[in-house]
Amino acid sequence: MQAKIETVKTLLDALPFIKEFRKEIVVIKYGGSAQSSPELKEKFAEDILLMYLVGIKPVIVHGGGKKITDMLDALKIATEFIDGQRVTTEDTMRIVEMILSGEINKEIASLLNSHGAKAIGISGKDAHFIKAKPKDFGKWGFTGNITEVKEEVVLNLIKEGFIPVIAPIAAGEEMGHPGYNINADLCASYVAKSIGANKIIFLTDTPGVLDKEKKLLSTLTKDEVENLKADGTIHGGMVPKVDACLEAIDGGVHKAHIIDGRLEHSMLLELFTSEGVGTQIVK
Repeated sequence: MQAKIETVKTLLDALPFIKEFRKEIVVIKYGGSAQSSPELKEKFAEDILLMYLVGIKPVIVHGGGKKITDMLDALKIATEFIDGQRVTTEDTMRIVEMILSGEINKEIASLLNSHGAKAIGISGKDAHFIKAKPKDFGKWGFTGNITEVKEEVVLNLIKEGFIPVIAPIAAGEEMGHPGYNINADLCASYVAKSIGANKIIFLTDTPGVLDKEKKLLSTLTKDEVENLKADGTIHGGMVPKVDACLEAIDGGVHKAHIIDGRLEHSMLLELFTSEGVGTQIVK
């Protein structure tokens, strides 16, 4: 009986947060280890379904860099990274779209639908709702920077009760353009600020932002993030993550969260508990 009472207490503890975020849009950047483990995929689907059923409006933007690299290796197509970003040739772009839009996107949508959600997979090429230009064509090829997000495409899907699952591929301006490979973190931020999201959550392979003693920093402001970047505390792969958070915050998103995607139900723990489990970045 005591165990049942504790279960009810847990639900009641979550109630204020459910009330606060009900009817709000939450963008989730889904990638890393959370995307590679079958068990974590199931937990992710359960978390999204619970959020959906209590009235939160989730929007998912996913990556897939490891699968792209594995396929390029299998096809013996050389791949190169500069400053942590993939150089996207025309041949590489075909593989990027095949993996992101053709495989991973549909797998996530199907997984969510199998759990009873109502998910639909799209890329930025659909309705040309994400447009881009070259980041630096001579350096990165078809790796792009977003120039436009047609928010009405995503908002209409949400209005119809769908969970949009977005592959980070953008359309080019010219007819027949192969499209642009977009950094998934920045794609998530641009989508979040365009559609008026309340929160953006980045699922990563670390507990969050750590200090020099490797202790979790639970809350950071923009100024604190910039200071931690300047002194080298935030470095390497965490830099684009926090930059994407700041992009979203500057665009009107209330909070950005960096959490450990390897932890079961980390999204629910971050959203529905006072302590949370990762780092939140606030204005």
